Amino acid sequence: MVRAQPLARLLLLCLTHLSPPGACDVAGGAGSVNSLPAAGSARLAPSFDAATPKNVTALVGKSAYLSCRVRNLGNRTVSWIRHRDLHILTVGGYTYTSDQRFQASHSPHTDDWTLQIKWAQQRDAGVYECQVSTQPVRSFFVTLHVVDCDEIYQRMFSDAVPSARILGGPDLHVDMGSTINLTCLIQFSPEPPAYVFWYHEDEQVISYDSARGGVSVVTEKGAATTSYLLVQDAAPADSGRYSCAPSNADLASVRVHVLNGERPAAMQTGSAGLSDSSRAIALLLVASLLHARLRSALLAS
Repeated sequence: MVRAQPLARLLLLCLTHLSPPGACDVAGGAGSVNSLPAAGSARLAPSFDAATPKNVTALVGKSAYLSCRVRNLGNRTVSWIRHRDLHILTVGGYTYTSDQRFQASHSPHTDDWTLQIKWAQQRDAGVYECQVSTQPVRSFFVTLHVVDCDEIYQRMFSDAVPSARILGGPDLHVDMGSTINLTCLIQFSPEPPAYVFWYHEDEQVISYDSARGGVSVVTEKGAATTSYLLVQDAAPADSGRYSCAPSNADLASVRVHVLNGERPAAMQTGSAGLSDSSRAIALLLVASLLHARLRSALLAS
């Protein structure tokens, strides 16, 4: 039955870790009444509030609150019964179980009779009966669901495929002598990867203790794992494809270009266009100058 509960709302319940009375209610509706009042006595006979939730969800280790609203109770008594073993838990404000986690409460001048279950466990899940001591008895049934936050997290991400990506790709340009700084983000994984390997060209593992030196990796594990690759004093030989390969996801790649004073192709195209424009302007200036000198010479003659 827990599968039918909205996962987003359950997750919010896990994040807030709050369980005030009624806050755990996921779905509401009328309970079942064993018998109806006799004609002409409906106003005096006890009745249940049809708006009272009949499905309640609580977190493991938190308090669960089961509500029963009885109108026109009069001198009758309200009892709570656990259907799993037909054990009478409370009668009125008294508790009839050695399990001190169960407690009945009733606010004066209200119709609310609440059963509190402290430190709820999954074994507490099931149907509970709020019973009024009429002849015959009238009953309202509440179903308690007890869920574990870890179970909710796993279900939230069970359909998501772990993935890795290197930020800033697919091409990165760095100046020679600067530091290559690559960031790999691993997401949608039910647990952090056991390891994250970095590769450079030809699927060769980057050697951190090689003669080159200046290579370091920092990996921060969590709900989203981030791995940083730093290659100091970049040289043209450091150009090429870099790949991030976590243990639980497909690898992600990016191509690094180490520039030796040159510019990327897109920038070269732009600069080439600028050079052509400058050349055209220079030619116009020379032509204008020659024209002015020729005119001066003709006027002088």
